[in-house]
Amino acid sequence: MTLIKSISGIRGTIGGFQGDNLTPIDAVKYAAAYGSWVKQQRNKEQHSVVVGRDARISGEMVQQLVMNTLVGMGIHVIDLGLSTTPTVEMAVVMEHADGGIILTASHNPKQWNALKLLNNKGEFLNAAAGQEILNLAEGNTIEFADVDSLGRITINDAYIDMHIDEILELPLVNVEAIKKAKLKVVVDGVNSTGGIAVPLLLEALDVDPIKLFCEPTGHFPHNPEPLKEHLTDLMARVVEEHADFGIVVDPDVDRLAFVDENGEMFGEEYTLVAVADYILKHTPGNTVSNMSSSRALRDVTEKHGGTYTASAVGEVNVVEKMKETKAVIGGEGNGGIIYPELHYGRDSLVGIALFLSHLAETNLSVSALRKEYTSYFMSKKKIELTPQLNVDAILKTMAETYASEEINTIDGVKIDFAENWVHLRKSNTEPIIRIYTEAKSQEEADQLANRFIKEIEAVAKQ
Repeated sequence: MTLIKSISGIRGTIGGFQGDNLTPIDAVKYAAAYGSWVKQQRNKEQHSVVVGRDARISGEMVQQLVMNTLVGMGIHVIDLGLSTTPTVEMAVVMEHADGGIILTASHNPKQWNALKLLNNKGEFLNAAAGQEILNLAEGNTIEFADVDSLGRITINDAYIDMHIDEILELPLVNVEAIKKAKLKVVVDGVNSTGGIAVPLLLEALDVDPIKLFCEPTGHFPHNPEPLKEHLTDLMARVVEEHADFGIVVDPDVDRLAFVDENGEMFGEEYTLVAVADYILKHTPGNTVSNMSSSRALRDVTEKHGGTYTASAVGEVNVVEKMKETKAVIGGEGNGGIIYPELHYGRDSLVGIALFLSHLAETNLSVSALRKEYTSYFMSKKKIELTPQLNVDAILKTMAETYASEEINTIDGVKIDFAENWVHLRKSNTEPIIRIYTEAKSQEEADQLANRFIKEIEAVAKQ
């Protein structure tokens, strides 16, 4: 059981002991630290924070703890209830709120939950702000409100509909072409809030949604990370229904993957590639993805005359680099689409709308569209960490071992070989080392990953 305190939020497993897991006491402690930080950012009489959650079993309990902690600090809370991460991000801006908290552990299994923290722009906190909150949590300076100054909770369950309305108003969402295409799509909502939001979006576009695991019970029917090995039910259902393709999102709807009409994976790395191709065709410009993402985005960007830039891993780093380079589209190779025309956050809903527009305008099948892009193959593996492992020392040794190759150490160690690459980094959200590789064949990518796992294990034993 685990509690991970990082600049990107507080994530842990439910139950167990305070400080070792995400217990009610820990939820209150870090909600109070965040509330204190929010009040320090703006000198004003009344502060407000938007709170929403995915459908995890523990979500309602954690949300009540978090909201009432903020109320106890004199902060007003806008309660979105069951929502999505991008919806909460947009609601912060639309409410002119001072921040937001999303209660979700993204792709982690059901025993996990987390407090994902936003600033007043509806964006994830940078490293400095995250560290301030961690410091406040460990200090003894958090002040609560007196009885006449308590906050209040206002329920607003309209924001998913408002989010969809904003998407439909985007100039590059070709509503007319999508409606004419008369598409039929299977939706795997992993029994979380994607099962609410994605069908609503599709219905607004006259796309026929066939619902699979769309009851928001929080009992995930399979591992909620949208990878091929977890999606056999979706792949079979697409073929069985003779659907045009399948859609799957993670529990908080910021990761997006597709299955083609033959029941084959489109490739989560290619979600961003396809959407970027569509955006760049209409609005030429620059793109950004993180260091662990496919070279295919660079290829598409250069085809349209733009410049591709790689950022450190982490949404906040991608967003910072997108702003710096004035990127028109960006995101992460795990199926995260960031379209700044709407907002600076990974958003599966806008990703779906833009992908549908691309599909409708090209009049291609999903499998044919995939063939438009250079094929790279990735392997994503991990090594579980133990307290005895000195990860920084291991990564330093790996960098020294391959010093003759092109090395990037802004985020772990990335080693660029002529025909492939490997990226080694410590996860911000789980006690693991991630090993990402990319090559011209799946076999080569897997072999490269396995080779580096063995090399890391050998270094760890020294």
